[in-house]
Amino acid sequence: MSTETTPTIVLVHGAFADSSSWNGVVANLRAQGYSVIAAANPLRGLASDAAYIGAVLDSIEGPVVLVGHSYGGSVITVAATTKANVTALVYIAAFIPAEGESALGLTDRFPGSTLGPTTSPAQYPLADLSSGTELYIRQEDFPTQFAADVPLAIADLMATTQRPVALTALQEPASTAAWRNIPAFALLTTEDRNIPIETQRFMAERASAHTVEVAASHAVSVSTPGAVSELISLAATK
Repeated sequence: MSTETTPTIVLVHGAFADSSSWNGVVANLRAQGYSVIAAANPLRGLASDAAYIGAVLDSIEGPVVLVGHSYGGSVITVAATTKANVTALVYIAAFIPAEGESALGLTDRFPGSTLGPTTSPAQYPLADLSSGTELYIRQEDFPTQFAADVPLAIADLMATTQRPVALTALQEPASTAAWRNIPAFALLTTEDRNIPIETQRFMAERASAHTVEVAASHAVSVSTPGAVSELISLAATK
């Protein structure tokens, strides 16, 4: 594998997760010779989160395959718009918004999500008052809602270490849609209780994405890292 043409893989986690959710994927990609960055998504607001990821992209020399999970899909959709080094966008159980669409709006486009009733606002004041309400999935509901196919002991740890998201981030509409000009790849999760599979199919078809469906929960990067890594590798070699 030529290091001059091999892209760096940048992974962007979504809401209620952190960069450790990519651990199995990172191990697989590194074994294939890829350089990998699992960026810390701030989860404060779509425009500001995209600007942060954009700064990460600016620091990388050479081509980049940009990967987003869940709300991270919204972030990469905006972040990649002006980045000439991004050669592919990979959406993993992710939102693929068009201009003017928000994560919450897309969640409700088709029935099936059970996320709303499992979330609660944080019971402490935010230092950044502009972020407003911060949401997390109640720990007792997290395994079933987010990670039903992950071993319970691991899902319980994920529930404890989850990163809450500002509600405004999920409500903020995308200003641009990079998938209109950058090839898109999408892994869809048929057992997903966060983003209904029909919503995922709608978004992937609209983006003309190369699409793979797997019988997995929303936490597919943890439960099925092989399928995730395989699609990323495909995107990197197209």
